[in-house]
Amino acid sequence: MRIDFKTIEAKWKSAWDQNKVYQVTHLDGKPKFYVLDMFPYPSGSGLHVGHPLGYVASDIISRYKRMSGFNVLHPMGFDAFGLPAEQYAIQSNIHPVTATESNISRYKEQLSNIGFSYDWSREVRTCDPAFYHWTQWIFLQLFSHYYDQDENKAIAISSLIARFQKSGNAGINAATGQESEFTHDDWQRMSAKEQDDVLMNYRLAFRKISYVNWCEALGTVLANDEVKDGVSERGGYPVERRAMIQWSLRVSAYAERLLNDLDSLEWTDSMKAMQSNWIGRSEGAQLDFDVVESEHSVRIFTTRPDTIYGSTFMVLAPEHPLVDLITSPELKNVVNQYKDFVKTRSERDRLAGTKQMTGAFTGAYAANPFTNEKIQIWIADYVLMDYGTGAIMAVPGDDTRDLAFAKKFKLPVIEIIERPDGGETGDRRGVMINSQSLNGLSVQEAIAKILGEIEQRKLGSRLVQYKMRDAIYSRQRYWGEPIPIVYDTSGVAYAMEETKLPLVLPDLDDFKPGGSASPLARVTEWVNTPNGMQRDTDTMPGYAGSSWYFLRYMDPWNKSRFAGKDEINYWRDVDLYIGGTEHAVGHLMYARFWHKFLYDKGLVPTAEPFRRLVNQGMIQGVIEYLFMYKEKQNGITKFVCTKLIADESEDALVRIAIPVIFVENYGSPDSHLTIEGIEKLIEWRPEYQDAIFECTQGTYHQGKFTPKGTATGSKLYTQSEIGKMGKRYHNVVDPNDVVAKYGADCFRMYEMFLGPLEQSKPWDTRNIDGVSRFLKKFWSLFHTDDDRFEITDEPATREELKILHQAIKHVRSDIERLSLNTCISHFMTATNELKKLNCQKRAVLEPIVLLIAPFAPFISEEIWELLGHQTSVHLAEYPEFNPHFLVEDVIVYPVCINGKKRTEASFDLNASQKDMESTVLGMESVQKWLEGQSIKKVVIVPGRMINIVI
Repeated sequence: MRIDFKTIEAKWKSAWDQNKVYQVTHLDGKPKFYVLDMFPYPSGSGLHVGHPLGYVASDIISRYKRMSGFNVLHPMGFDAFGLPAEQYAIQSNIHPVTATESNISRYKEQLSNIGFSYDWSREVRTCDPAFYHWTQWIFLQLFSHYYDQDENKAIAISSLIARFQKSGNAGINAATGQESEFTHDDWQRMSAKEQDDVLMNYRLAFRKISYVNWCEALGTVLANDEVKDGVSERGGYPVERRAMIQWSLRVSAYAERLLNDLDSLEWTDSMKAMQSNWIGRSEGAQLDFDVVESEHSVRIFTTRPDTIYGSTFMVLAPEHPLVDLITSPELKNVVNQYKDFVKTRSERDRLAGTKQMTGAFTGAYAANPFTNEKIQIWIADYVLMDYGTGAIMAVPGDDTRDLAFAKKFKLPVIEIIERPDGGETGDRRGVMINSQSLNGLSVQEAIAKILGEIEQRKLGSRLVQYKMRDAIYSRQRYWGEPIPIVYDTSGVAYAMEETKLPLVLPDLDDFKPGGSASPLARVTEWVNTPNGMQRDTDTMPGYAGSSWYFLRYMDPWNKSRFAGKDEINYWRDVDLYIGGTEHAVGHLMYARFWHKFLYDKGLVPTAEPFRRLVNQGMIQGVIEYLFMYKEKQNGITKFVCTKLIADESEDALVRIAIPVIFVENYGSPDSHLTIEGIEKLIEWRPEYQDAIFECTQGTYHQGKFTPKGTATGSKLYTQSEIGKMGKRYHNVVDPNDVVAKYGADCFRMYEMFLGPLEQSKPWDTRNIDGVSRFLKKFWSLFHTDDDRFEITDEPATREELKILHQAIKHVRSDIERLSLNTCISHFMTATNELKKLNCQKRAVLEPIVLLIAPFAPFISEEIWELLGHQTSVHLAEYPEFNPHFLVEDVIVYPVCINGKKRTEASFDLNASQKDMESTVLGMESVQKWLEGQSIKKVVIVPGRMINIVI
């Protein structure tokens, strides 16, 4: 039996578009359900089969909820600005506008092939001026607000200026980088630039000098997750830490709310833990260590003030502003050389561990405020300027990093905690020793006591700090949202007039980065405005548009607001958000921050944007490796079979990933290249045409195979692994290829059938045939062997209705739990059982079509029309299960003699115990056990067993 899925898919894609089946409005009176995918950036490589995993799941839920009576918003768009899109454009020598448009077209074509129910009338693109108009507008709102910690929300900066004019900044409890106090007279005497600098210390969007990951080759600042082993993840270019003036967002102001509101979300515990750890709330003390023979002091924050008696040296970040001021003349060169070294190390590398501790002594000393002992001041890369105060009191007796540093540089170690058996460094367990007034106290008692002493002696104060740092917002690239700020001749920053938004990105022929300024800096006619101001030439980062895009879907074509008030109040928040774990922290944290700010402004009705979050696992690919000697053999490259390398040193060999399509039995212990596979490899990599390929049966060289002894075949065994699917591993599978061969419904159901949504699982097209056979069997329920559609209106039997309603019950329950793989098992079971009964009855098969419709939208739509319906199956009502049909009519009882089962008997559900006893005692299979025996009693346990006691 054959299903012409290509014709069916083309027919219904056209019909859905023409009839606008999936277009949605908020004015229909139904309860809402908002399903959102983390929208993709359109790379040049397009989608592979791993990308649609979450999309298929969200589409099933969307269709199911729509058929269950909800008004469903299920939109899609493209995160089209940012470094990946621009770098692809540079490498392909195509303008980002052209490249992005082409890539989006390819993505949409691939998505359409899979049959998603997106409302494309709501498509958003972050690079569209109509969209980034409102990204710029939100940025300006952040720029014009500060965070009032007494009000616990964002307040207009104009009210702060009024307070400065009246009484200076005394008593203002705000999230700020401002350290000094000033009076109203001081404020009035400040120049416009000085006032601007002060306000920058309060604004939620502000400029300051920050230490950033600068990549000269890419010409931009990189986020920490874009740097690995000191080089850029994209391209592998050198990265150095550099002080640059950057725009930042004061996300740290919302740290406590971001942490506390996690409790209100339907997220996994692991996801909440990741967010909580990134926020990193800690309570402790802030205090100063005076620098000996100097007017300077070093401010530190510590969560363990109880360990201060064990502080035997201090460590500053190499970027700390005090370093140049306190370093002794004779150590200047050493310190400067070390600072240059640290510039080449990424933040990730600096925090990686303690195996290779490095540092330099400044020649300066500090006085421990509790012991008055002189302790050395060092600089080291494991202390970062942007964490805390950029300085620590080192306690090698209770910190593994400090201990490793002390051992490396032979610095004193004082044990200050007597630990119980099994106690570990830093676990806050034990009794204080060598700590003067704290001796004999538990760690917790010592913390409480020392905090009181710090405040009593006015050495510092209690403080809550967060590991979370403010988000750097500047990029020195072309392909991003222009920052809508202008400057006067003295450098004072002003917000652009909102009526002049959007500030449109100018069209450039030369968009390549250069130097430390954006390519926009070269466009002087754009930089210099008619009124003598200069525009900011940095652009926004990739996460700018993705921090609020979910709100624009609610009302995408509104020209007067980022979304209309009625629309926002109706859709409110995202009911289900599905996406990959790679966005688990950064994107989600920034989106939550933006949303809370808009909530403070009364512009959204909820404090959180994403009610329920699910991270789908990764679809993995088979990776095939071939082994090659690092050193040429007699000047010739040589590959060797895995069966021959058991005794070889790993250092002598290198693994090369090769396309799985060259490999016989790929992904198995018997994976290998035949001579034909070797020839394909050489055609793919012609530089290996003169290479030697040695296997257990012989050697292939320059088109000729020389067997060993009497060997007749050749197998060059490879090494198989399951890992990430990607171009670098040559194992990418294009969903278009799978859909062309098996159909979209088969592709969708196979992706779900691979395993639980949240788990990673390997892709293997060889196993898709089972799902394909199932769909053909499902089709055959409605068709004869000669492909005639056939259905009857005969009444269904109770057995048939039981099969149907069992399926409805299980599928409904499992969809709600997102256990989509088990839903497909239920479809298969029901289809097999109905096929055995040769059921062709409308009363049973029509609900089955509705049941499977969210999973197999094309085949179900086609059958639905054949059943005589004029409207789409996806607008019909999802079937409800009737528990009446799941109640058993007949119960099979084990019949026991003195507790030992001897036979079975079947009785109607409502049979009386008298009739059951009479029937059992008259059964021939029972009589043989009763011969010559007297019956004491017959015990009947309803629904469970019958026991005859003799």
